[in-house]
Amino acid sequence: MADHESGAAVAATLMYTEAGEAGATIARFLDRNRDTLTMLGTRLRALSPAMVVTCARGSSDHAATYAKYMVETLLGVPTVSAAFSTVSLYDAQPAQPDAGASTVCIAISQSGRSPDLLATVERQRASGALVVALVNDETSPLADVADVMLPLCAGPEKSVAATKSYIASLAGIAAIVAAWRDDDALRADLAALPALVDTAFALDWSSVTRGLQDATNLFLVSRGYGLAIAQEAALKLKETCGLHGEAFSSAEVRHGPMAIVQAGFPVIAFDTGGVAGEDVRALADTFAERGARVWLAGASEASHPAIERLPALSVSPELAPIVMIASFYRMVNALALARGYDPDQPPYLAKVTRTR
Repeated sequence: MADHESGAAVAATLMYTEAGEAGATIARFLDRNRDTLTMLGTRLRALSPAMVVTCARGSSDHAATYAKYMVETLLGVPTVSAAFSTVSLYDAQPAQPDAGASTVCIAISQSGRSPDLLATVERQRASGALVVALVNDETSPLADVADVMLPLCAGPEKSVAATKSYIASLAGIAAIVAAWRDDDALRADLAALPALVDTAFALDWSSVTRGLQDATNLFLVSRGYGLAIAQEAALKLKETCGLHGEAFSSAEVRHGPMAIVQAGFPVIAFDTGGVAGEDVRALADTFAERGARVWLAGASEASHPAIERLPALSVSPELAPIVMIASFYRMVNALALARGYDPDQPPYLAKVTRTR
């Protein structure tokens, strides 16, 4: 296992290299988009939208989960995820907003080329929504259709498993919220984020790599802002490791799914701080009492002695998920190699998914 955590085997993967570029990507994004974000913030405050609609699939849709929590908690604006099939299969027309009301559509995509994404965004725009695109490919159709385009500045991402573009999307959402609120404190926290992400990427989560080498199923839990990275972690385990991980809110898992967690069942819990982190820690204690194998990532101490601690930086709850997923990416790359998978070329997958 040690050979997979360090040395040429890990460094040779595109996933490892690209995930390690996430801090620099955030710095480029903030520098490149500074003036556009200022303009967008002014426009959003003047517009005072009644609703935000997110358009995304895959990892980008997990970033949209983060957008929902950021916008609803910090701005109080209801945020919903568009169901692409309502447009691409059923040709449904979005309702026109009431007089005086307005909608913002935030589209998130690495490629900006999926047909159903584009059809949905175009339908949103036709209904009067202001379209804001977070997109890595500045020459894409999505970039062309957007009213405001914020390039992710991730550069080429050759591994099928998206990493730096996902982290840039999270940072981009936080930057939009900071601009919309005209929040200098959040802007300052964002400015410090690139160095924190670099530090987090170097943290040692190898106990998870060892513990999941022969696993078949696990849960990934968080709550609030952190739910987005539980979803992303579950996807990465499936696509790079052939390992079935299922993501839950620490509130939702207390319903039916909780019955699955018995002795030895693996759980990774993401404690991103604040009141949501308290709930995640309480759930981790409950699972540990049952004999589950629980790894808890977070800056706070776990109370149950059987819980295995994963190092994490002390960051505000709003930005902690961005830092924490960097640590996970390093670990999951090593886990894929340990399980005999190539994380850069998952079977049956392509970089651009052209669904309709």
